[in-house]
Amino acid sequence: MQVESLLKRALKLDFLSAEEGEFLFHNASTAELMFVGNELKKLKKKSNKVTWIIDRNLNTTNVCIANCKFCNFFRVPGHGEAYVTTMEEYKVKIEETIKYGGNQLLLQGGHHPDLGLKFYEDTFRGIKSMFPSIKLHCLGPPEIAHVAKLEGLTHTEVLVALKAAGLDSLPGAGAEILNDRVRRLISKGKCSGREWLDVMRAAHQLDITTSATMMFGHIETIGERFEHLVDIRQVQSEKPESANGFLAFIPWPFMDDGTLLKRVKGISNNVTDDEYIRMIALSRIMLPNVENIQASWLTVGEKTAQTCLHAGANDFGSIMIEENVVSAAGAPHRFTADGIQESIRKAGFEPQLRTQKYEDRELPKDMVQQVINY
Repeated sequence: MQVESLLKRALKLDFLSAEEGEFLFHNASTAELMFVGNELKKLKKKSNKVTWIIDRNLNTTNVCIANCKFCNFFRVPGHGEAYVTTMEEYKVKIEETIKYGGNQLLLQGGHHPDLGLKFYEDTFRGIKSMFPSIKLHCLGPPEIAHVAKLEGLTHTEVLVALKAAGLDSLPGAGAEILNDRVRRLISKGKCSGREWLDVMRAAHQLDITTSATMMFGHIETIGERFEHLVDIRQVQSEKPESANGFLAFIPWPFMDDGTLLKRVKGISNNVTDDEYIRMIALSRIMLPNVENIQASWLTVGEKTAQTCLHAGANDFGSIMIEENVVSAAGAPHRFTADGIQESIRKAGFEPQLRTQKYEDRELPKDMVQQVINY
């Protein structure tokens, strides 16, 4: 294999194998990868715009029996700090989200052993009855698989019911690394990698728009990262032509602060800024059939995320009015609406507010700036 020939194939939108992607990771320079990633981005994005969104990451519950070794957020059933969010709490927080200009809720939680399909149907319908225009970007494949197991239903049956109750799109939560060797060691209580992919296949058949993620920099091998990318690409290639499928891919490094992986296993995040930029470029190279690549400023910070906009990323994600899970493991960064736009401009791009489906959205004229508490 040669770097030059592989990069030429990438520029022709060829599907590189996991082995070829790994070869580029080890042998191509950062400058080469950034150049190709940026050229591939320009093939899809004809303007100088970088998109961003205003939403809030709310949690249905912090009760979870999956026992992921990288998560500080969950509480076991019966714990004194366990909670299930009430409809009144949703009302207050959604009103605040709208005040800040948001029109979407990213709603996730844990694998609660007692919360089945009816709970989520009632929650979605309750929210939509109060706020018909709010978009629900909710749950994730592991939660769908968990509910399906509780109810004895198929993934498709659960998704059909949730879509009827108000689900607008499905986030790519719980992917971590899709290789089951890794999953057995860090998230044994979650669905397998194949089941995660099968949930997404079912969602795409129902024309439910989804995103995909990758949390890397813990116990996975470099090869397993690229197997993950190839799996995502394969499922995307199977979607109905009329469906969006995976509309975005978001990779981020493992946040290790206080996690069991670090405290017990001694596993720390050693992903450098350069490595993250390379993975953004390689994500664009390996996923020519995914429209949008998002830089995770929340986990890598402003400067590195800005550089990623020149390496294949075209999206800056959300200002995150509220985010509890990744922050609990040490992600310290925050943005206001003005701040995220200024950061995009400083990187040489034009900020464009978007919806979850990457439609352009005007800035609300009466929105209030979010107050950030560090």
